[in-house]
Amino acid sequence: MNFVSRLPAHVTGITLWGASLALGLVACSKNAAPESTPAATAPAAGAPGAPTGTTGTPAAAPATGSAPAAPSPVVSVVTVKVEKRDVPVVLKAVGSAISLASVDIRPQVTSAITQVHFKEGQFVNKGDVLFTLDTRTDETNLAKAQAQLAKDQATLDDAKRQLTRSRELVAKNFISGAAVDTAQTLVDSSAAVVASDLAVIQAAQVALSYGRIISPYAGRTGVINTPVGSVVQANVTVLATLVKVNPIAVSFNLPQRDLADFLAAVSGQSSVKVTATLPEDKKPLIGKLQFVDNTVDPASGTVKLKAVFDNKDSKLWPGLFVNVGLTTKKIEDALVLPQAAIIQTVRGMIVYAVEDGKAVIKPIKLVFSAGPDAAVTGVQENDVIVVDGKQNLRPGVKVVERPKPGKEGAGAPSATPGSPAANALPAAPSPAAAPAPVAPAASK
Repeated sequence: MNFVSRLPAHVTGITLWGASLALGLVACSKNAAPESTPAATAPAAGAPGAPTGTTGTPAAAPATGSAPAAPSPVVSVVTVKVEKRDVPVVLKAVGSAISLASVDIRPQVTSAITQVHFKEGQFVNKGDVLFTLDTRTDETNLAKAQAQLAKDQATLDDAKRQLTRSRELVAKNFISGAAVDTAQTLVDSSAAVVASDLAVIQAAQVALSYGRIISPYAGRTGVINTPVGSVVQANVTVLATLVKVNPIAVSFNLPQRDLADFLAAVSGQSSVKVTATLPEDKKPLIGKLQFVDNTVDPASGTVKLKAVFDNKDSKLWPGLFVNVGLTTKKIEDALVLPQAAIIQTVRGMIVYAVEDGKAVIKPIKLVFSAGPDAAVTGVQENDVIVVDGKQNLRPGVKVVERPKPGKEGAGAPSATPGSPAANALPAAPSPAAAPAPVAPAASK
């Protein structure tokens, strides 16, 4: 209650103290006015004794005229010139390398493996022995068939001698002619038995040949699934896999929208060149188109193609993905510029050209794009086109060429008159150069 009752008295005291302070400041300013230096001899801004503002910085001089007009903006850009050259039209696709032949090596007889003649992953030639099976039973059967052939051959020889003797006796009228017929029948039957024995021997030789499994063609082997000593079952057990890698094929799909151009390009040509490029290698491999499917896949809207490549260096491997290029035609005297210069707008594609130091819009139409370049219409040869810095351009804006990346001085701002670097204002003086503000003398 005492504080509340005394509150009006405190407020009145504070008000009177503020009024006294204001009167003292006015009196000090009046006393200091006659001592001020005339304007003609006023010290320069920033010099000791110069009038200061409330923040201690030199007071700004009154304006003597209108402010200068702001300089027009200048944008630094990187440009290139439009080139005229022939551009090949290449249909591109992603394909995968596939083997022209791949076979599972299986035995044709049930037996045990006695020897493996290659190592896993080894390259083998056509006719090389891969596996040897236990063939003792087949060797015995062959020997038995050969012995039977010798026996029957002896019987046949004897029958032939009997036939000759019978013919001599019949000629001398010692025996009847029926004896000759009987001897001839015996010769014929013995000859048939010998022929049967020869067939048995050939069958035994075929069975014996199954004990040596040879490579049907040159290729690379896979994993050996059955080591030495394993018993394998005829036509069931997979001993290893052999893949043909030279030559090798690349299978890829072509969209149906490109099918007409492709067929027009390949008509009348005996072979069509196809390129295959590995993702980590820039040098393409050259091959020949081998197969074009006779139908378009309705599920994907593509047609399947296959090309064959020489693969002596084993750069292509079955299952490897490659970038495929198929050249169909060539655009002669095409106007080429970088795709990075093209701007897509709601009204179509445009580029910024530089004419008389200013940016000019040029509508264009894309004819064909290949990698970083594009063949277009709507520009002329040697036109200067903006590649970098186009996002800051407007029609009629002044531009200045800056060094291209990778050249000496690249990245340094250009000091061309009128550029932002040349029009930059000087730095403000350091606060340390300004004199400290002088407090007014307290009134007595």
